[in-house]
Amino acid sequence: MIIEVRAKNCFAFEKDITFSMKADMRNKKFGANVHRENSFNVLKTVGIYGPNNAGKTCLIKCIKALKSVLLNKKNNLMPNIFSKNEVCELGVTFMSSGRKFSYDFKYDAEKEEYIYESFSEIFKDQYGNEKEVCWLKKDTISEQYVCMDEAVRIMIPVVSKNNLLCYVIDTNQFEYINEMKQILVGFAMKIDILNMNNIPMQHTIELMKNKNQVQKKVVEFIKNADLYMDNFEYVDMDKVQLETGRGDEKPDEKVLDIPETVMDQIRLVSTYKGVSVPSMLFDSTGTKKIAAIASYVIEALEQGRILVVDELDSSIHFKLTRAIVAMFNNELNTSAQMVFTVHDINLMDCKRLFRKEQIWFVHKEEDGVYVYSLAEFTAQQGVRDTTDVMEKYRKGVLGALPDPDLINSLLSIKGDVKGDEGDVK
Repeated sequence: MIIEVRAKNCFAFEKDITFSMKADMRNKKFGANVHRENSFNVLKTVGIYGPNNAGKTCLIKCIKALKSVLLNKKNNLMPNIFSKNEVCELGVTFMSSGRKFSYDFKYDAEKEEYIYESFSEIFKDQYGNEKEVCWLKKDTISEQYVCMDEAVRIMIPVVSKNNLLCYVIDTNQFEYINEMKQILVGFAMKIDILNMNNIPMQHTIELMKNKNQVQKKVVEFIKNADLYMDNFEYVDMDKVQLETGRGDEKPDEKVLDIPETVMDQIRLVSTYKGVSVPSMLFDSTGTKKIAAIASYVIEALEQGRILVVDELDSSIHFKLTRAIVAMFNNELNTSAQMVFTVHDINLMDCKRLFRKEQIWFVHKEEDGVYVYSLAEFTAQQGVRDTTDVMEKYRKGVLGALPDPDLINSLLSIKGDVKGDEGDVK
């Protein structure tokens, strides 16, 4: 599970930002929203609010870049466009098998080199004090090298910097570096990153092909999300009934119009009042998005995965997004986690759904982008667990709120129209 993400000079973030999923156990409200393991307390869900183009998606990109780096894939990292510095810095603290680890790296985007990386395990004693034990530190700038495998420490200065250390040496020969690699890769493999504006159906299709318990749970999820649907299934082509002349129709959503999988999509059938129809032609955009995300939600809850979703509320009714969040917050969920960006303030509910530290904001000003949580607002500032947070947000008390001045656009348009009419006369 993710505990903390750190970034500096990455995408929209020029200055240091820290996004935390650490639970504040001084707050006893909604204890089921917290995953507790070996004295570590981690939030199961966090929702991120903010105006368009403020940096919410950039935070998702940071997590995506972390995953790519740890899996030895292209990272797509970009330094902040207003910075003259080419070095991107990213870090993550996470839980794995009941243990807490921290990993940081610095990437020179111009030279395409990893000039710094460090990996530590964090222990907590009976008094709650944390102690960090360094497994690896590779600092090529200050030429500081630490490794629990002495043989690796000696060779660090002479190995390539075009990748992480664990990918430029044979880790099977070294105990600690090999375990570090397994921990990092295992953590990254558990992260699924989705954009609800561009979510593919293929993952659900693959699960629907096999009749098993997971497939049944996906179908139940989709049926329960649509009050009028009797069934949702993947059928043989001879059972697909298309109206005459409609066999060549394609879905309205471009992301679902994938040539190599179009036949698979036609075989997804929804049943309403006993009538079966191809989902891709007859279901609404929202229903299709629910079907697409269903497989990821069920797998996350079944396998203890980390689901990161950009624009969770895109085309989906607020009661459905609320229900999805509630599934992750539920006490029956013992290991899955969800991070999501959202605009719908109906989810901003500290009375029935969230702890204060589960609501985060991204705020953009001329001097930079700021990331902060609702928990940073105190009772003295008028924000309590019983406060109507939605009303506070509407009034701009919490920041991260757009201030459009579209009326001037309307006046300008009307002014131009009147001017044109005067010219014609």
